Order: sequence, then structure tokens, then C-alpha cells
Amino acid sequence: MKLRVLGCSGGIGGGAQTTAMLLDDDVLIDAGTGVGNLSIEEMIKIDHIFVTHAHLDHVACIPFLVDTVGSLRTKPLIVHAIEATLIVLQEHLFNWHLWPDFTKIPDTVSPYMCYDTILPEQAIDLNGRKIIPLPANHTVPAVGYQLDSGHASLVFSGDTSTHDAFWSIVNKIGNLKYLIIESAFCNQKRDIAIRSKHLCPSLLIEELEKLECEAEILISHLKPGEADITMDEIRQCLARFNPKRLENNQLFEF
Repeated sequence: MKLRVLGCSGGIGGGAQTTAMLLDDDVLIDAGTGVGNLSIEEMIKIDHIFVTHAHLDHVACIPFLVDTVGSLRTKPLIVHAIEATLIVLQEHLFNWHLWPDFTKIPDTVSPYMCYDTILPEQAIDLNGRKIIPLPANHTVPAVGYQLDSGHASLVFSGDTSTHDAFWSIVNKIGNLKYLIIESAFCNQKRDIAIRSKHLCPSLLIEELEKLECEAEILISHLKPGEADITMDEIRQCLARFNPKRLENNQLFEF
């Protein structure tokens, strides 16, 4: 399996793009503004989108993606998410007011898009590739994902805060190779991080102390205006984990 980072920022500007990652050439993990980095030819190949949660920075490009390539495809693009997330997309995005309902275009028999309800901890098998939703703790119902090739796994926390249930599952992954975890705020904004159910460096170190296995740690969702400050704080308090900043166009093979 190969995972290419299209966007991994907590905002936009100066080249920053919000969360979207391309698994092999046919699966998106979230569909933030980073999807705009793909060519039309690459977009046509995408058959699946696995959404962590309904916030705009993670779903903003689903409407544009389907609008751009829906008529160029021979089958519907499948949006996979937990029920609460799909309800938000149906009621507040693809509702004919903010955007057309592409589950009914050109008709309900052969739509450009369809939905698939997933459940936490229940694996979806895509030709031998396992995608497993993991519990997350955010202001709206959310999940992270384990991507398991059989040889190794990559875990993406999605947007989350302190959550022991996440670590109880991660610690049982015998082939864990990469852990992508967020830190949306610097320590000065710890109170905002807590209220918005994100992590900051001081909260992140508390969470990583729960990790019982070895993995390469990568930090996502940094705010463009304070990314350097946040990473400096992370390196100071998490030096033994050797964390690295997740970057656009990084490619992970596992």
C-alpha cells in the first residue's frame, strides 16, 4: 500500500492544504482542500472516500470532486463514513441548497455518488487492503483509521483529543509502522484545544505516553500561522519519540 499526503494542515494559505490523503490510486482518506492537488485523470480513478468526520476542512472537496468527474466515471464514487457523519452530509451539504444531491444525479439508478455506513472497529476489505475505523474523541462524532496492508499498518488519528479507547486498539496492532496524529494548537492555546477537542503538545505527550509499541510518529493538522512554534514545542517535550512534521506530497509505503 502507498499513501500520498495531499493536504495535512489545519488551515490554508502559503501552500497549506487541509486534510486529504490518497491511498494507492483509488481511495481517499478525507477530502479536504488537498484534493485540488490532483489532476483530473487522478480524480477519475478514485472509487472510495473514507471520511473521518463531517467538519468542512475534511469534506470540502467531495462536492467539487464528484461534480468534476462524476460524468466521466462508469460507477458511483462511494463515500464511507459512520452514520452520524453521513447524516450531516445528506442534510447540510448534498441537500439541493448548499450543493446538489449527487446520489440522485443523473438518477437514482446510476448516481454519481453513493453512501456506505461503516462501524468503528469493523474492517472494510478492499482487495486485500484492510481499512479499519478507530474511535476518536472530537466535538462531532468522528473516527480515525488503521490502514493495514497485511505486512504493515499506518494509523491516522483524525481530529481527536484524549481518548483511551483509541490507544487500547492501537497497542494491539502488531504490525504498526506509522502513526499520524494531530496537534492543532500550540501550548499557549491549550484551553482552546481542550474546548475544541483537539491536541496541543502538552496534551499530545500525555497521549503518546500510552503508546506501548514502536512506530514512526508524524504530526498533522498544524495551524499555518503557528506550525513552527507548535513543532518546536513538540520536539522539546517529545524528543524520545523523534516526531516529524507531516508534509504535503510525502509518500508512505507499507
